[in-house]
Amino acid sequence: MDIIISNSSGEAIYQQIVNQIKDMILTGKLQEGEALPSMRLLAKELRISVITTKRAYEELEKLGFIESYVGKGSLVKGQNTELLRETNLREMEQLLTEACAKAKLCNVSLKEMAELLTVLYDSAD
Repeated sequence: MDIIISNSSGEAIYQQIVNQIKDMILTGKLQEGEALPSMRLLAKELRISVITTKRAYEELEKLGFIESYVGKGSLVKGQNTELLRETNLREMEQLLTEACAKAKLCNVSLKEMAELLTVLYDSAD
């Protein structure tokens, strides 16, 4: 599993794992029913504590992205696409709110913001 941990990030390691696995699920890199590595294996691969991977998996389960079964491991849970869309929209709103506040602080006009957003949107993968 391609998870990259940054020690210079201000984000907790378990949260970095949660965010990256969540992104893999949302983008379809991880499909419904697909098994995640065991907590011990992931901890070994990332050279981190099993407690950290356990916390990440528990958070993913709480958020409804995975299901864990004793003796079977953790599997990607089927996703409600409308709920996922709403979650993504909420995250986008938060980021755009921050961008708008920064734009106002820098005296960037709405027209300039719209042009920048159009360029960024068109160049996104």
